[in-house]
This record gives sequence, structure tokens and C-alpha cells, in this order.
Amino acid sequence: MTTTQPDAIPLSVLDFSPVVSGSDPGQALRDTITIAQHVDQLGYRRYWMAEHHNAPNIASCSPPILMDRIASATTRLRVGSGGVMLPNHSPLVVAEQFGTLEALHPGRIDMGIGRAAGTDPVTARALRRDTSNDDFGERLAELIGYFEGSEPGGPALPVSATPAEGNRPPLWLLGSSGNSARTAAMLGLPFAFAHHFSAENTIPALKLYRENFRPSAQLDRPYAIVAAIVIAAETDERAEYLAGPMALSSLLQRTTGITGPYPSPEEAAAHPYGPQELQYVRERVAAHLVGGPETLEKKVAAFLERTGADELMSLTLVHGVEDRIRSFEILAETGARLAPRAAAQRAAG
Repeated sequence: MTTTQPDAIPLSVLDFSPVVSGSDPGQALRDTITIAQHVDQLGYRRYWMAEHHNAPNIASCSPPILMDRIASATTRLRVGSGGVMLPNHSPLVVAEQFGTLEALHPGRIDMGIGRAAGTDPVTARALRRDTSNDDFGERLAELIGYFEGSEPGGPALPVSATPAEGNRPPLWLLGSSGNSARTAAMLGLPFAFAHHFSAENTIPALKLYRENFRPSAQLDRPYAIVAAIVIAAETDERAEYLAGPMALSSLLQRTTGITGPYPSPEEAAAHPYGPQELQYVRERVAAHLVGGPETLEKKVAAFLERTGADELMSLTLVHGVEDRIRSFEILAETGARLAPRAAAQRAAG
């Protein structure tokens, strides 16, 4: 089995537990465990679970539960949330959950925190009732306080978050714009950017993060993960074929509001696209890292050079679990081939 080399570009996985046609959420969750075990052996660094709600094609709605299962089924991966949407939850509960995870799996947990709801307005109200107040900064300070025993610069908190206090996993901020980039920089935290749905903001947000970074006890220099859709196969044609369901699902959601299970590649290929729809699908696939081994290597190298990403996190929305695993294998092989270039860049800068 191919594994990444010591100097290879750090590779990680972002998983939605996609629900595909002909399957169900339970199978999607079981597939997630299977894939995590494979990428663990391939030498991937992290496996993060996203938080989404009221989405029939996404089974990942409870990252902490999935994180415990993944960490228990693997041996080397850092397991994290990509992320927990803090506006949806009590900071106390999040602290207790991640303190528990860190206690059970010491040194292997990442606490990725986002400021968006990760869902539609109706579902957001069902999750947190009051959506009128943007108090992310206050919630984040409270969350950190539960791990430290007091809010930054403030008195001790009246509530103890057992077993969180003194047991904080690394904290990451997630974002798709400059807001979280600026907050991560000011707090001296690592930053993960969602290129997969906000490609136009990637470069400006990363620039903002790096220019404003302040060293902290957790991190002495900027560190940025960039999450991108990566779909690899034996040939360019096969990779584009496997990318069809993702593009069609995006098209249907955009034009009809339909968010059912991801279609199969056969269903996507048979869809009667109009000229404008076909153009949208082609642009959608072209915006991501899709291709056979040679094409993927060129695209990944250019992407890393353009973004300066310290780590590439792959979101691989592919219908079949075997094809998803093969995509991660090809990406690992790509990372190993690009390792000498990455090592030279790190030495130079």
C-alpha cells in the first residue's frame, strides 16, 4: 500500500458522510469509518467531520459522535471537527464534548470551530431558537474559558466543564471569508479555509490571515489548511465522470432547490442538460482539483503554489466508496511525488 513520505505535503480529509442514491445515512456513516481506516494507513494527517443539518444528502450532523468512532477505529490520524458550528451550540456543551474526546484520545483531537450555522435559516432557528444576535466572539471567549478555568483576562467561571479544564485540544478557526481569518490571526490560531465553496475568497482571506497573525501559546507562526474538492481516478475522463454527480447535485440545488441523495455517475451522465446547465457543470468541475494522476499532480502543484497552503484537505464527493478510496490513494501518490518540491519551498521560506 502506498503511503506518504516524511517530507511529503501534509494531506488531510474533510468528510460530509455523503448519502448517495441507492443508499441511506447509516451506510454513509459506515463508509466514513471504512475510508478513515484506509487513509490512516496511507499516512494522511487529519480526518475532519463537517456539521450540516436538514440536508438529505449529508449524514454528518454530529461531529463529536463521529469523531469518537473514527478515533477508536484508527491509530495515527488526528481526528477533528470541520467544524462544530459554535452559534448552534452552548459553549459549555462543546467544551465538555471536546474535553471528553481529548481525555479518551489524548493528542489526537482537533477542535475546529466555525461561525456559520451550516444550514438554512429555518433549521438554524430550530437549533438555537434566537438567530438575531451575532455573538460569535463572546461564545468563542466563553468556550476557551471553560478549558482555561476563566475567560481570557477575566474572573473564574462559575461553572466547571469537566473534563475540559486543563485538557484543551488544539483549537482551529474555520472560515470562508475574511472575518474568521482576521479572528484567527488576532488570536494566534491555525486557520482552515473552505476553498470548496468560496474559491473567490481564498487568496484574500489567506493574505489577511498571514499579514495580521500574532503569535500565541498555541502557535508561533501562521498555519493554514485549505480544503478543496479533489477527485482523482486512473484517467482524466474517469475522474470527470466521477465528478458528475457532485456537479449535478449542485446544479439541481441551485436551480430547483432539490437536495436529495447524490445521484450516481450514470444518472449524472444521462441528465438532459441544457446549454447553460452544461456550461455550469463544466465550470463547476474545472474549479476543483479533478483529474488522472498526471493532471492531478499539475493541478495540486499549481494550487499549493498559488495559495501557499501549509496543508491540503481533500473533500472527495464521489458516489462509490471504492472510488473514493482510490481517489485518496492517487492523491497520496501525488503528494509523495511533489515532496521534494515542498521540502525545497519550506527550506527557502
